[in-house]
Amino acid sequence: MTPSRKKRRFQHCTTNPEPNSNSVTASLSPLSSVIQAVEKLTTGSDLAADGSRANSLPTIPGKHSDLSAISPETMSDVLNGVYDNRVDRATIIDCRYPYEYEGGHIKGAINLYTKDAVQKFLQETVTSSTTNHVLIFHCEFSSERGPKMYRFLRSLDREMNKDNYPRLNFPEIYLLEGGYKAFFYKCKEQCFPQTYKPMLHKEHKDELRHFRVKSKSWSAGDRSRQSVIKGTGMRLRF
Repeated sequence: MTPSRKKRRFQHCTTNPEPNSNSVTASLSPLSSVIQAVEKLTTGSDLAADGSRANSLPTIPGKHSDLSAISPETMSDVLNGVYDNRVDRATIIDCRYPYEYEGGHIKGAINLYTKDAVQKFLQETVTSSTTNHVLIFHCEFSSERGPKMYRFLRSLDREMNKDNYPRLNFPEIYLLEGGYKAFFYKCKEQCFPQTYKPMLHKEHKDELRHFRVKSKSWSAGDRSRQSVIKGTGMRLRF
């Protein structure tokens, strides 16, 4: 064999083909895919929580920096159909106790004030992947009960879709900043009945005591709602 032929044979055996982009993508580990999704959600603060699109409703800075908040004015616009071209369906979830809800609530709102009720709602409400069904949580001030129910439903949703992160059944959830009180004093005509009954109303002391005794502590699990990806220090967005 001549030297030139040996050289060509050596080159043929050692030259590697250019990597195919599809093979590179296919070789990405599930963890790598999750990390990419987390990076996208971390940098895109105005994205829906599954990263598929921008939020349909304008958000504002709120007391809870980890939650997407909307103003009472935006809530009013939702009721008036201003966002019907972006939102297929909107469900308002009032997390106050029944006597508060019955004493005046946003028109069309449903009353879910326990973990069991929220879990049942999530399990029974089937949303098509092509349907934009947004949820809007609130309580009296949207300072405690509303935010905690919001986080609880999102954590359940994440758990249901843990093998397909960041997929969610409800990628768009919002918190009504200021709660029912703020909305009532700005948009009273969109409440039914047009009254506002505080949680600490003197006529409902016994009911308040009853609901507080039955309510389980929320604080213990709140810090664990965000799962850390091992080895990265990155937290999954809820």
